Amino acid sequence: MTEPIIEADGLGIRFVRNRRRQLRLREFFIRPGGRSADAGRFWPLRDVSFSVAAGETVGVVGRNGTGKSTLLRLIAGVLIPDEGRIGVRGDVAPLLELSAGFSNDLTGRENLYLVGGLHGLSSGYLREHFDEIVSFAGEQVERAIDTAVRHYSSGMKVRLGFAIISHLPHPILLMDEVTAVGDAEFRQKCYATIDRLLGEGRTLVLVSHNEKDLTRFCRRGLYLDAGRLTVDGTIAEALHAYHTAVAR
Repeated sequence: MTEPIIEADGLGIRFVRNRRRQLRLREFFIRPGGRSADAGRFWPLRDVSFSVAAGETVGVVGRNGTGKSTLLRLIAGVLIPDEGRIGVRGDVAPLLELSAGFSNDLTGRENLYLVGGLHGLSSGYLREHFDEIVSFAGEQVERAIDTAVRHYSSGMKVRLGFAIISHLPHPILLMDEVTAVGDAEFRQKCYATIDRLLGEGRTLVLVSHNEKDLTRFCRRGLYLDAGRLTVDGTIAEALHAYHTAVAR
C-alpha cells in the first residue's frame, strides 16, 4: 500500500492571544486568585488526524477562525505543532501569502530570482522562463519589472508571486483563497494553471469560502469546527456540515 503524501496524527497547536500585552512581573510568579498560567492561550487546532494520498484534491471548509489557514501552515512547515505530528512526503508549493519573501528594496526582476531561488528554482530555469513568468503576471508587472517592488500595488505583488510559485515542480499544492485575488482575467489564468497542475497529478489542499472553487477543484472535504475535524468525506458532505453550522 502506498504511503500517504500528507499524514496528520493528533495534530494540535497552541497560540497566545494579545502577544504584545505587557505582563506585570508578578504574573510570571505567584498568581493567588489572579491570572492562571494558561490565561490567553487557546488551541486553534487540536486532535486533528487525517491522511491524503498522492493526487487527491482536498477542500478545507469552516467558519472564520476555525483553524483552516493554520492547518495549511502546519502542512507547509511554517508552524510547528505543540501536539501530535504532521508528515509530508514531498516538496510543497505554498500558494499562501503570495507576496511573502519579496524585498521592497529590490526590483520585480530581482525578486523573481530571489523568491524563485528560495523555492528551489535554478537561475538557469528562471532565465529560461523569465518572459513567460512575467507575461503571466500581467501588463502592469511587465512595465514595472525593473522598478522597486515598494512601488507595486498589493495586487501586482500577488500576481508576480503566483506566477513564480505556479512554476514550481513540487507535487503538493497548498492554496489559501488564492483565486480571490486579482481581476477576472487573472482569475481565469489561475484556474487554467490549477487545472493544468492537477492534470499532472499534483496533490491539492485548498482553503476557500468560494463554493464554486471548492466543487470545481476538490473531490474530498474536511470540515473544521472550533479547531476540531468533524467531517472527513466528500466535498459535498463538508459543505453541508458548514451550511448546517452557519444556519444555527
